[in-house]
Amino acid sequence: MIAYHRLREAILQVKQRPDDLAGAVITPEKLEELRSSQRLAELLGEIRTEAEMGSSEVLPALEFADFRAFRERGTRFEYERPYFRRRARLLALTLALLIDEDEKYVAPLERTIWEICGEYSWAVPAHLPYAGAGEDEQLPTDRSVDLFAAETAHALAEMLLLVGERLHPWISQRVRLEVERRMFVPVFDSERPFFWFSVENNWSAVCAGAVGMAALLLVEDQERLAWMQTKVVDGMESFLAGYGDDGCCMEGAGYWTYGFGYYVYWAEMLHAYTGGKLDLLQDGKIRRIAEYAGSVSLTLPACVNYSDCSPSMRLHPGLMSRLRQRIGASVPTVPLPPSFHDDHCYRWPHQVRNLLWTDEASLKGESSSGTIRFPDAGWVIDKRNTSAGLFAFSAKGGTNAESHNHNDLGHFIVHVGGETLLTDLGPGVYTKDYFGPNRYAHLQTSSQGHSVPVINGQEQKEGHEHRAEILRSENDGDRLYFDLDLTRAYGEEAGLSFYGRHFIWTNRNEEPFATLEVRDVFEFGLLAGVVESAETEALQAVSDKSQLEEDGNPLSGGEIAPLLEDAAGNHVTEHFISLYHPEVSLGSIVWKGEHGRVELDYDPTIFEAVVEDLEIHAHLGRAQQVYRTALIARNLAQRFVGEWTMTCSAK
Repeated sequence: MIAYHRLREAILQVKQRPDDLAGAVITPEKLEELRSSQRLAELLGEIRTEAEMGSSEVLPALEFADFRAFRERGTRFEYERPYFRRRARLLALTLALLIDEDEKYVAPLERTIWEICGEYSWAVPAHLPYAGAGEDEQLPTDRSVDLFAAETAHALAEMLLLVGERLHPWISQRVRLEVERRMFVPVFDSERPFFWFSVENNWSAVCAGAVGMAALLLVEDQERLAWMQTKVVDGMESFLAGYGDDGCCMEGAGYWTYGFGYYVYWAEMLHAYTGGKLDLLQDGKIRRIAEYAGSVSLTLPACVNYSDCSPSMRLHPGLMSRLRQRIGASVPTVPLPPSFHDDHCYRWPHQVRNLLWTDEASLKGESSSGTIRFPDAGWVIDKRNTSAGLFAFSAKGGTNAESHNHNDLGHFIVHVGGETLLTDLGPGVYTKDYFGPNRYAHLQTSSQGHSVPVINGQEQKEGHEHRAEILRSENDGDRLYFDLDLTRAYGEEAGLSFYGRHFIWTNRNEEPFATLEVRDVFEFGLLAGVVESAETEALQAVSDKSQLEEDGNPLSGGEIAPLLEDAAGNHVTEHFISLYHPEVSLGSIVWKGEHGRVELDYDPTIFEAVVEDLEIHAHLGRAQQVYRTALIARNLAQRFVGEWTMTCSAK
């Protein structure tokens, strides 16, 4: 990415720390621009309301009983809700003091900072290292650096840049002492690096980027700062290695905003610190990553949302503006910033850059139409803007060992008239169990919660060896062909010698009408476990027959044959996942939204249709109704071809 000698040289040439490290120089003119912005008015109103609460209400307490909850019960919300409410208070009071210049916010902001500096650990209990058990269990270290500890360090450091001169000098001293003790020493002076320096996902970018920005804001010794930043570069190289050359974020749009957002925030602060000498956005792969959000956006806020990604994505106009402005990236339209409360973690740089980076050009984003391929990830997306809204189809291959993995090879999404009628459920509730050995017992992560088949009672398996192979991905006029070999998505217990899924998506002249033809080809071998059991039973029957014949009770050969015939029988259950209740009639299944409609035609002589009404809990614990429609085919021969057509239209 960048050699140490270049990084050191650029940092040592800086004579004075620039004033625009948070994204802009804060001048009276800039403050007036913010106060008078109609586009930011609603967000500023929410910030002021939260700041007023912070002036009159006690800061939420972090109770010991809640701190223990994750270790003892595996649940996170008890501790994390008040933890993040504190970060909301810090963010709102800082911004209200900065923009409105009202001294009434000083005392509550100082109280908030003092309390945060006094927290036992800035890392949340779900991310702490635990050792021992029972009476020998050790109290986790207070210097563990996770995502939120790093974010806290950056938030406090940038708070000092924005409003530090208005606070008591002890507040500044306390912040510097705590960031040094909790962040800089364990991250940069330890003989053993934190695991996140080498992981190829959002952790490396967020942790390294946040700590790196805190160092740019606080560290005076430039030799030390240069060494710190080269370690940050190590983490960022790991992060970028998690992306293929196609720029696809397999963790999903939410983690793209999170991980790549922190990469951009850090890179732009380094760019500002060095007076433009170091520019880590000027790279072809970075630009492809930057354009990911536009590629996966549907009718906003809907998006293509594989893995632990919400079906709705929050795009930040500040980040979008900067990517368009600095590298000419094609980004979607973002009319308004998200609500202050949309992000329950209240991440500092998203909102600060929404205020300081947003430009009017981001009101006029691009709305791409056509086919988008991510060959490294194994995704395809086709989007068509029609007179009745967006019609889109997406399907995925890849592996069942991706970051925030779901067992979802061959899964697909259908978006009609601006509504996602065949969907991906996104993430479940984050608990110890959700990220533990029972991860795939959850509907959201298992193949039972995706539009893929269960074969001979077997779901897809997790692991690198369980993968899809793209056989065909091409366009022919108005048709998109996407063919996958999914044989290895399943274990040997499924009894497959081959399973291929073939998609044909057709939309002519961007009319408000499309068809999706799906053809599943199954070729079965012998089900090893079942056959072995059947053979054992058959042999036992033969033995019994001999004994019975000796006893004068002959057993006919026809009574043995059904054992092997049952072993050779196969059955497939095709699943379709939706948040809309389907209407089922003989040979037809219809999903209707407010604007769009999908009708699936199937052969009732082959399939039996069953609808399951399932209640699950979505990511933040909200109850959610899911409708899983099953097409069940039984007593299948060694080769079976299941076919159906979905007709997509505006209502």
